[in-house]
Amino acid sequence: MSAARRRSALLATALLTALLTACSSPSNGSIGTNYVAGDGTITLVAAAKRQAPVALRGTTLEGQPVDVAAYRGSVVVVNVWGSGCPPCRKEAPDLQAASQRLAGQGVKFLGVNTGDADPAQAVGFQKTFGVTYPSIADSTGAALLSLRGAVAPNAIPTTLVLDTQGRVAARISSATTTTTLTDLVGDVIAGRDRV
Repeated sequence: MSAARRRSALLATALLTALLTACSSPSNGSIGTNYVAGDGTITLVAAAKRQAPVALRGTTLEGQPVDVAAYRGSVVVVNVWGSGCPPCRKEAPDLQAASQRLAGQGVKFLGVNTGDADPAQAVGFQKTFGVTYPSIADSTGAALLSLRGAVAPNAIPTTLVLDTQGRVAARISSATTTTTLTDLVGDVIAGRDRV
């Protein structure tokens, strides 16, 4: 294994360890013992302040390769979730409804399933909530690592809205609703990015 690959593997392991440690540690934002809730912040990033495009790729829970770069030209919603996270369960129907409502505007949805060592749990979650958009299976933390700086490793669910260039244009650091998400995506599409 090359030195670069070893470093990447170590970083992914460290990130996953931090995620699992944070998810089992109580804090003011905890509900239950399986995750740390986001703080509810919604951030809209002005176009001039957006960072480089997100490099997010992996294999879906169904075993298909996916790369968010293939979605360039479309606004993309990326939702980081885990099947054992109560707010993730609560927001799943809203995300599905938003994905259907926004499909006519060319908006793409992609999930990142983190914290589920057994993909069957995550697939069961998708079936239970009728989720039809793909999710990357991220039991190693590699996909989450590629989102560092945009997603706190211990706060799920988190939802990102990527602009047509693949840059983070907005972030929701907690569970969301259909209305909040569709309004936020509408702001990104319309270029209403003043903060």
